[in-house]
Amino acid sequence: MKIYITRIVPQSGIETLKFEGFEVVINPEDRVLTKEELMVALKDQNYDALFCLLTDKIDAEVIDSFGPQLKVIANMAVGFDNIDIAEAKRRGIVITNTPGVLTDTVAEHTFALMLAIAHRVVEADKFTRAGKYTNWAPMLLLGNNLSGKVLGIIGLGRIGSRVAHHAVKGFEMKVFYYDVKRNEEFEKEFNAVYMPLDDLLQQSDFVSIHVPLLETTKYLINAGKLKLMKPTAYLINTSRGPIINEAALAYALKNKIICGAALDVFEFEPSVTPELLALDNVILTPHIASATEETRSKMSALAATNIVEALEGRVPPNILQN
Repeated sequence: MKIYITRIVPQSGIETLKFEGFEVVINPEDRVLTKEELMVALKDQNYDALFCLLTDKIDAEVIDSFGPQLKVIANMAVGFDNIDIAEAKRRGIVITNTPGVLTDTVAEHTFALMLAIAHRVVEADKFTRAGKYTNWAPMLLLGNNLSGKVLGIIGLGRIGSRVAHHAVKGFEMKVFYYDVKRNEEFEKEFNAVYMPLDDLLQQSDFVSIHVPLLETTKYLINAGKLKLMKPTAYLINTSRGPIINEAALAYALKNKIICGAALDVFEFEPSVTPELLALDNVILTPHIASATEETRSKMSALAATNIVEALEGRVPPNILQN
């Protein structure tokens, strides 16, 4: 059987597939292929599986390029908004993702962003490199503490729950959360409070987003929602860019409607709203929340395992639908 991998990925996944005797073809260019390039690469090659990334848009036309033998699409990501799930389901193609293995890493990056924006770490680094640090001063680059503050978590999945763990256990923060359903066990463990989104935004010192990108979550944070936040509050996003309206966020940051923001994902990724680039009260990282050697290796291996299980007639560990 033949597998196509859309990008150079950690060897763990490639070795897993080759160990099973599969023929593996990898896009040799370390860049995202255009839709047209991907379709050309797939056409008439009789691939049984696609190992893809969140940057690959897998719609009906791309699926058509495979022909009828395609059995599984394995996304090396937790999210799967890049795949036309309904079309794949209609054709009986198995879709898988790679949750769980990146939970700790994304939660760590969330806190790295939170600490960096509150303590003005990036601003301070720029300040020092520019030769502006001449002496210690009592009012120089004052930031804000996390300890004892209120963290509002939007989306209480694996990552949101782990962020809450760090907040409560490490920083003695108070946790408010909003999700489509309550989790009373979580509330008891972390003394957390469930509340509607608007109330959470009004009362939180830090707001961290951990929801998938769906029709119902696109622009979940817009101009109106940002106005509900405290002028001293910070917004953190390590989920998906279009959950925030970036133009509204840029306006809110520029006009001090909120104090700061830290983003690992962007509305028009990889492009960033130009107004954000000019602001000091926002930190921007290039979608690297899961980017550690350990985690990306585990993600690659898990995506490959999902393919192996599907092609050998077993149920993959992370199947989205049959």
